[in-house]
Formats: sequence, structure tokens, C-alpha cells
Amino acid sequence: MLSLHKITYIHPDKETLFSGLDFVANKGEKIAVVGNNGVGKSTLLKLIAKKLKPSSGTVATNAVTYYVPQILGQYNNATVAHALQVAVKLNALKQILNGNVTETNLEIIGDSWDIEERCREALDFWGLNNITPNTHMALLSGGEQTKVLLAGIVIHQPDMVLLDEPTNHLDRQARTMLYEWIKNTTTTLITVSHDRKLLNMVDRIAEISGNGIANYGGNYEFYLSQKQTESNALQTNIHNKELALKRARNKEREINERQQKLDARGKGKKEKSGVARIMLNTFRNNAENSSAKTKDAHAEKIQEITTELRSLRHDLPGIDKMDFNFKDSELHKGKLLFEANKLNFSYTSTNIWHNNIDFKITSGGRIALQGNNGSGKSTLIKLLTGHLLPTTGTLYSATKNIVYVDQDYSYLNNALTVFEQAQKANTSNLTEHEVRMLLARFLFPQSSIYKLCSTLSGGERMRLVLCCITMFDMPLDVLVLDEPTNNLDLQNIQILTTAVNQFKGTLIAVSHDQVFLDSININSTIML
Repeated sequence: MLSLHKITYIHPDKETLFSGLDFVANKGEKIAVVGNNGVGKSTLLKLIAKKLKPSSGTVATNAVTYYVPQILGQYNNATVAHALQVAVKLNALKQILNGNVTETNLEIIGDSWDIEERCREALDFWGLNNITPNTHMALLSGGEQTKVLLAGIVIHQPDMVLLDEPTNHLDRQARTMLYEWIKNTTTTLITVSHDRKLLNMVDRIAEISGNGIANYGGNYEFYLSQKQTESNALQTNIHNKELALKRARNKEREINERQQKLDARGKGKKEKSGVARIMLNTFRNNAENSSAKTKDAHAEKIQEITTELRSLRHDLPGIDKMDFNFKDSELHKGKLLFEANKLNFSYTSTNIWHNNIDFKITSGGRIALQGNNGSGKSTLIKLLTGHLLPTTGTLYSATKNIVYVDQDYSYLNNALTVFEQAQKANTSNLTEHEVRMLLARFLFPQSSIYKLCSTLSGGERMRLVLCCITMFDMPLDVLVLDEPTNNLDLQNIQILTTAVNQFKGTLIAVSHDQVFLDSININSTIML
């Protein structure tokens, strides 16, 4: 079905993404590709889809392949028909129906005389009843664009489907439909995803890293159990190396002390015995040479263990290296922070919500805002954060210490470096050294603190925002997260989850990722 052999891919900037990579997919297999941001998951799918060519190696497949990319901006100037790769067939059919029955048009249409009906059925299946093949993609939301491309699976009936983060923009209803398709399909599926519910529906997890691809024969839960076993073994190995290093240093100290005593004792005896000075120098030089060899041997041993220990610590997951220290909110639990009474808002003459909404949010709560795409979740967040004012009803607010974090982490100023952004957030007057130390705790070594925020990955942006929050002089009362996991890999979702669970203030979260909501202990829901 699919075989990648000794694949090397080098970016146009000459950076090698991966080298000598091998990968096989069998007919009907469902595989999820996971790995940290930047390791090449999306590039791997593009290579399989023939959207990119490898620098060396071969991609061999006999499968008809259909690819749904993560980034949809390339379709902004296209119609739905062009995005679905059916524009040429639809035009040929139209020409034939208008009497232009040419050999070229007949060749283009082939056996696809029902292409119009298949397009309509596929779009209707995904709830896109008001969208036609002539609709421009730029007019559609991210969720609608994704559903258009998913409709292409029904239209083309491929042997192999490649999905890159397919649930990023889908609401709960659309996600459920995609889960059902994955559950029932016999089509070969290769997906890149951080959606843990989806990941638990596959047959195999393929983890890509700088060392190639490691395969785990099971779903995501099995993969996690195997990774935990590996992590435990790594922690044990680190502990043993630390003990070995401590023993080696103690041994070195003991030998040095013993040698110094022997040298002193030997010198005294030789001087009392009346040995000639030239002989004393010879004895002394021999002793020093012997001592130097012993020191070199132990220094080499210590260096070897230190190097091994550094390598093992480098392999630790990022979450094991981090340390969160959020200032606790000073608000007493249960204090009324927001109260909506007959609240509504309209951008035009039509209200966002059919019925006016009422709710209360008290301090210490962990609230999920939920609803399908277009239900007004982002509008409600803008009302809560004071960026919009109600057009109907009232919204009482009793908090000013509120931070809004969207899926792009646009809290950050893209024109600043990592260090400049941290200094801007440093209202606690930490010293420059303390800021650098804090950045290191959030996995920003000295070599990366002068990178522009605009060049950071989703995970790096998330960690920098968390770092900035810890530097506020006032404790944060309310943290608002709007689809925060959309652009994160699995490791960084774990980091975010750990950080959010250590945050003791009020949390308001918008997410279609039910596993994430469950893991951050949501205790109430506002359904829109």
C-alpha cells in the first residue's frame, strides 16, 4: 500500500528535517503520527501526498490518495469545486449538457456522470446545505472549510486518506461525525492529530523524532503506557548514573587524600634515611607521574558518566523539566465576578443569541463555554473581557485582573524577542538574571531567548505566555482560554494541562476537546 524508504528531507534553508526515515502503511490500517512541534509530521504527510519531494529516498504507493491539510489559507482564492478537485469535471459536464460534446470533455468526465449529485450529497452530509461548488472558500469559516475538504472523501472514495489535524476547527457535532467515519471506514488512514479521542481510534501510533519513527502497536492509551514504562526506565537510569557519579567523585577524593598522605610519609622517610637528593627527586617524579595517571583515569571516568547523564537528562520530557509558580488569587472563593441578566449582543440588526442569556460566575469556578461553531462563544468572551459592550441586558463585572489567551496566543507581541516580551511582563521587578532563569524553567535556553515571538511554534508561544503570567506583580484572578490546544502538540498539551491545574484562580475555557476539558477539572458549563 505505502512504503517510504530512506527518506531525507532538507528545508530550502538547508536545515535537515529528518534523514534515512523508513515508514510502511498496510491496506486498511489506521495510523496516527505523533511527535513534538517541528519534527516533521505535516511534512511527512505532504511527502506521502506528493505535495513535496524528498531530498533523497523513495515514496512508493499504489493507492489513490486524498489529502486534507492543516493550513487552509491556500484555498482563499479558490471555489469549493477547486478545493475539492472537481472543478474541471464539473465544467466538462456543463459543457456536454450545453451541447459541447467533444472528445476532450468526454475524456475528462469519464465515468463521473453523477459528479454533481455526489458533490451535493457529500456537502449535505456535512451540514453544508447552503454551500455550492461555486461558493468561494474565503467566505467560509475554518470549520466550514474543513468540512468541505472532508466532503471530498465521500466524493473521491480514495484508497488512502491523509488527515492533518482534522478536528482543529470542527465543533462537537462535526467531530462526532468524523469519529464515526474513522470507526467504520475500511480505507487506509494516516493522520496527524493531537485529538486524544481520535488517537484512541487508531491501530498504531507512529512517533516521529530526530531518531526516525518508532512504532507502537496500539492506540494512544497503549502508547502512553509504553511511554510511561520508557520514562520510568529513563528515570531509573538517571538515578543510577547520579549515584555512579557521586561514587566516582568520592573515590577520586579518597584516592587524592590517600596519595597526599603517602607522598608526605614517603618524603619524610626518604629524607631521614639519608638518600641522595638526586634520588629523592627521582622518587618524587615517579610518585607524581603515578598520581597524575590515577587522577587522569578518574577524571576520564567522571567525564564519561557526566556526559552520559547529560544525554539522559536531555531525553526527559519537557514537562519533567518545568516548574510552575503562579501567584494564588487573593479573592475569596465564591465571590461574584460576573452576572449576566437578559444579555445579548448584535453586530448588525440581528441578535447573536435567539434567547437572551443569564448566568453567574463566581471566583474559584472552572467553567466551560460550549456550543457549535457560530454559537457566539468568542463574542461572549469579548463581552466578559470588556472588548465589547452588551446591546441588550446587563453584564456585571467585578474583576480587572483577567488575561485572555486565544488559540494563536496573540497576547504576545510578534515584533518583540522572547526576552523583550518577558521583560515587558515583568511587573514584579525581577532582575535580568532572574528573568533568564525563569525563561529557562519554561524551556527557553539562552540560545533561544533572542528569537522573535513571530517565529515561535504554538507550543513555544503557549509556554512564553505562561511564563509571562508568573511575572505579574498582581495575582491573576481570571484566566480565559479560547481553543488553547488547537496548535499544540501532545507534549505541550500536557504542559498546558499541568499549568492550568496549578492555577488557583477562576478559569473560563472554550474547547471542543472534551479530553482536555475533563483533564482541567471543569465543574460547570455555559451552553450557548
